[in-house]
Amino acid sequence: MLERHELEAFLTLAEELHFGRTAERLHVSTARVSQTIAKLERRVGVPLFNRTSRRVEPTAVGVRLYEEVRPAWDQIGAAFERAVDAGRGLTGTLRVAFIHAAGGQLLVGATELFRRRHSECDVQLREVQLVDVMPWLRDGEIDLVLGTYPSDEPGLVTGPVLVREARMLAVPAQHPYARRESVSMEDLAGVKLLQLPETLPASLRADRTPRTTPAGRPIEPGPVAATFAEMLTLIGAGYGVCLVSAQARRYYVRPDVAYVPISDAPPVEWGLLWRTDAATARVHAFAQAAYDLLHGSP
Repeated sequence: MLERHELEAFLTLAEELHFGRTAERLHVSTARVSQTIAKLERRVGVPLFNRTSRRVEPTAVGVRLYEEVRPAWDQIGAAFERAVDAGRGLTGTLRVAFIHAAGGQLLVGATELFRRRHSECDVQLREVQLVDVMPWLRDGEIDLVLGTYPSDEPGLVTGPVLVREARMLAVPAQHPYARRESVSMEDLAGVKLLQLPETLPASLRADRTPRTTPAGRPIEPGPVAATFAEMLTLIGAGYGVCLVSAQARRYYVRPDVAYVPISDAPPVEWGLLWRTDAATARVHAFAQAAYDLLHGSP
């Protein structure tokens, strides 16, 4: 297998036809170029250059090797530059997804700030359903998603917490809990708790659909809901209840669903998620814009 410095020395000498100028272009000594070419010729088995005291010119084998290698080397260089641009550049298109209406509104503001800072990069906002969040992220359908924590998954990055909201219990409008000012986590032992799709991180499902109350009392699992709209429909029909964040009470008002504060539950945390292997400059710049939007930075 040829080494990069061997190829560079051969191609440059074939173009410059001068050891000194070749050494200057490669920022090495003339002796280093001569040694590299001699080593390459020993591997090939025939001279690649004819050398005299006045001139250097490629042999027939050298000419053919140059003609066959140069285009491939140019393609490798161009591919590498494209990879660098994708990783470090702030051009192209960034695909950002949201699950709930409030998340979409937040991302609109973050997108406006991001575009003011990086007008050469386009942003596509997309709505994703609960069941598709991880598949879309894993398959590269989207670059980032605004979701809720915890999302402890291998190969997944969770950005800084952007929003914290009170945790509430969504119940059927006719349920006895709907008439209360608040409920506790222990009250979950008396209801069926709708389940999240198994495609979501196990850490998130454990947080939203616990199997027991803090005191260890079992919580009966209800049906699985693949989308948030499906979840609310099942709640309204009396199939179970669900833990939600306070934004649901504002954005998802329904006559068949009531939202009751949970007095002893920790807040729901929202933030951006992206793949570790997709942590490009664009991704980091958008995450910074979202954070700055909510923390008062221009």
